[in-house]
Amino acid sequence: MSMSSPLKKLVSCVILDLDGTLLNTDGIVSDVLKVYLVKFGKQWDGRGAHRIVGKTPSEAAAAIVEDYGLPLSMEEFISEVTPMFSDQWCNIKALPGANRLIKHLRGHGVPMALASNSPRANIETKISYHLGWKESFSFIIGGDEVTAGKPSPEIFLEAAKRLNIDPSNCLIIEDSLPGVMAGKAAGMEVVAVPSLPKQSHLYTSADEVINSLLDLRPEKWGLPPFQDWIEGTLPIEPWYIGGPVIKGFGRGSKVLGIPTANLSTEGYSTLLSEHPSGVYFGWAVLSTRGVYKMVMSIGWNPYFNNTGKTIEPWLLHEFDEDFYGEELRLAIVGYIRPEANFPSLESLVAKIHEDRKIAERALELPLYSKYRDDPYLKSSLHGD
Repeated sequence: MSMSSPLKKLVSCVILDLDGTLLNTDGIVSDVLKVYLVKFGKQWDGRGAHRIVGKTPSEAAAAIVEDYGLPLSMEEFISEVTPMFSDQWCNIKALPGANRLIKHLRGHGVPMALASNSPRANIETKISYHLGWKESFSFIIGGDEVTAGKPSPEIFLEAAKRLNIDPSNCLIIEDSLPGVMAGKAAGMEVVAVPSLPKQSHLYTSADEVINSLLDLRPEKWGLPPFQDWIEGTLPIEPWYIGGPVIKGFGRGSKVLGIPTANLSTEGYSTLLSEHPSGVYFGWAVLSTRGVYKMVMSIGWNPYFNNTGKTIEPWLLHEFDEDFYGEELRLAIVGYIRPEANFPSLESLVAKIHEDRKIAERALELPLYSKYRDDPYLKSSLHGD
């Protein structure tokens, strides 16, 4: 038990929400609504997204019909979009850290239940595409199996009853406000993982707010700790991004004197939306120069109403000149920490230099150093 995180409260089971907590449903919702609204000459712009997160299907439908002034009833809307959604369920990805969490809790015999406002049949279909999920849950409760969905506590109280565990010994993991309200009304401990950016100030009633499931520390709740952190880093399934370095520095350079490259993220917004903001590291290749260690941040772009994410890679090497226009390829192999607010510029700069040290050390470990020879990176090197 580390001194820095005192035990909050002992819990003996975990009740999970599904959409936006374990599954990246928001992306699918956007995709379907974008296509659907076109026939009414409307454009889905994410406006009203906060009005549908965590809501029951009929509440969400009513909000969209109203927000976009659609010339049809809520029932008609539901009957038209339902088949469009069903076609997409097989494409919904697990959110980062979801598989890791389910495997961890299951491996330690911690009882888990799934409680969602979605109808039971939809939940079953959605999770059927994810190996090992269904059998990890003691049971599943859908919104159509209770008289009132979240924010009513009914669904969580029913879950505690079926688990035969006192509500105060249950830990809820939720991404939406209705879910957090339901959990607190049920007298349970609640960890919120907000699915919409820059909304954490609204989640004050939660017992803890974390940026993503990667940041969950089960030991705070008396549950077995994850054993997969290595020297301050968390290995992740590697992912790749590349493009020309564009002129103009990332924010890091101007303000902090840290020479981050400005990478065009055009065409990568979907990929970036799948990864939580925070600090990562890996290997970088400049096609004419070679392979370098790299630490980078993913953040919400302050200039675009927080709908777009930006990445700022810092190549850990002293370059004599700028490399605008050159092809930069990144292999991201590990995670360090979530984005944080710092009381001062100095403390921020100190933290970034600490991130650098962590990354430089970690990239020497065979676990990470092997990606130096990744085919995606190698193939862009000239004269290879």
